[in-house]
Amino acid sequence: MEGLKRKDLLDIQSLTTEEITLICKSARYFKDLFTRSIKTVPVLRGKTVCTLFYEPSTRTRISFELAAKRLSADLINVTVAASSVVKGESLIDTVHTLEAMKADYIIIRHAASLAPHFLSKNINASVINAGDGFHAHPTQALLDAYSILDKRGSLEGLSIGIVGDIKHSRVARSDIEVFKRLGARVILCGPPTLVPDEFSAYGVEISYNLDEIIPELDVINMLRLQRERQKGSLFPSIREYHQQFALTVDRQKRGKQDLIVMHPGPINRGIEIDHQVADSPSSIINEQVTNGIAVRMSIFYLLAGGTPLEEMEKV
Repeated sequence: MEGLKRKDLLDIQSLTTEEITLICKSARYFKDLFTRSIKTVPVLRGKTVCTLFYEPSTRTRISFELAAKRLSADLINVTVAASSVVKGESLIDTVHTLEAMKADYIIIRHAASLAPHFLSKNINASVINAGDGFHAHPTQALLDAYSILDKRGSLEGLSIGIVGDIKHSRVARSDIEVFKRLGARVILCGPPTLVPDEFSAYGVEISYNLDEIIPELDVINMLRLQRERQKGSLFPSIREYHQQFALTVDRQKRGKQDLIVMHPGPINRGIEIDHQVADSPSSIINEQVTNGIAVRMSIFYLLAGGTPLEEMEKV
């Protein structure tokens, strides 16, 4: 099996549908590998992976680090707040320094949209986007798609609701692209101030009434209310937001019996989702975390060129 035929993974738009399917197919193998048998394989032995996070992250950074370690890579973790960046070093200078140290993969999270794309044009190392501004979070979208595939086998014909702070969400933008590409119907829901009309250009449906759409949904993806990115008050109060757009126990009961509940994390319990729902049998939130490691292992593996997966059994 061939790899991704590309140096970098920057966004969902740049991937073909076949490549998306390939990543998810390979992720299934890696999930079986580290959850049922051996913990590490020497796919990236001798390679160096650098995590470069200009925004705080715990879940995504640790997920990438675990994926790299399980593929036997060497790891460099740059804490930007303690690095020369705070002394005025530019982004490109920082990465050229890392490349001089022979880093093979750079995992970057940055507040500026398209920062990973800029890097990819200026360095030889593979760049993987771990979130840039409001633009994209491709590995989160891929693990979300894989998580649904793992439960349902296909996204074709499913109705998927993405609920909450769509305006400030790079996850939502990437999820929309990957869900639609795999054949799902996507409905965005939230207050009008957080779900602007321009999102209709993405080929999705927009609703401002969660109670109205929830009986139609096969999957509901609850987004974190990103108050740190909001400028000014975009809704009257947290209490009113919870009343209208939170996934409560009562709302969950109005949905389909096999409704899949998702959340990219971290969760604001009691705001966008009640803790009973987050911990219910319908929730796959913890599985998404496990699946994230498998998907990121798959991405490393395929960017490295890949080998026939059946040959991996001999390693």
